[in-house]
Amino acid sequence: MNIKELTKKTVEIRKGIIEAVYHAGSGHPGGSLSIADILTVLYFHEMNIKPEKPNWEDRDRLVLSKGHCSPALYSCLANRGYFPVKDLKTFRKIDSYLQGHPDRNKVPGVDMTTGSLGQGLSAANGMAIAGKIDEKDYRVYCILGDGEIEEGQIWEAAMTSSKYKLDNLCVIVDNNNLQIDGTVEEVMSPYPIDEKFRSFGFEIIKIDGHDIEEIIKAFEVAKNIKDKPTCIIAKTIKGKGISYMENQVGWHGKAPNEEQYKEAITELEKGI
Repeated sequence: MNIKELTKKTVEIRKGIIEAVYHAGSGHPGGSLSIADILTVLYFHEMNIKPEKPNWEDRDRLVLSKGHCSPALYSCLANRGYFPVKDLKTFRKIDSYLQGHPDRNKVPGVDMTTGSLGQGLSAANGMAIAGKIDEKDYRVYCILGDGEIEEGQIWEAAMTSSKYKLDNLCVIVDNNNLQIDGTVEEVMSPYPIDEKFRSFGFEIIKIDGHDIEEIIKAFEVAKNIKDKPTCIIAKTIKGKGISYMENQVGWHGKAPNEEQYKEAITELEKGI
């Protein structure tokens, strides 16, 4: 897909997020919307995957460490052909395979079961190390929340990424600056994020996480980094694409009502 096509696709991905959370009556729209552009580029441009063969052993892997933002991942997987788009409306229903957090045993295309924050990078390390041992060419992508990196396990994992020179690993930090209780500075500031990851041996790339061209270029640069892992710090807006949700901490984990749902879908469709 070219940039124009990817930009249109991000609208469909965001609509899927809203559909899922609205019909569930619960979920996490804010952080899902902030990573929609990044995931769209990954699944529709960057990653080497085969939806018809979800467990293809040479596929690129993605670990959504901030697993509560599963609506974004599910919307991408559905639109990419892993399962029917209509199933997004069953999100979080008692008999649905689309649980609140991704489950690799239930959802086609999910590479790692996540939800307990701070653990995804450790799993991504394991996948990347396995790729090195097996002499595979696949890449591993791991999406972290900026609030999530307050977890100590992230930094233990970062040391591992560096120690084993995992140049097949690309970490993306969703830096929307908001978590459930407020701004990341108020809760437990991880800043300066770039200097911290650099001190742990990562190559650092800083981008606008909503600029499709910048996202594409960042992944291209990351693929050419050798002998160390890469961390892309993506500056994003929580709730991006829905005006009344943007940069509002209250939309971290709340579903829109019927009026808000209709307003969100109308606003998104105007952008197509």
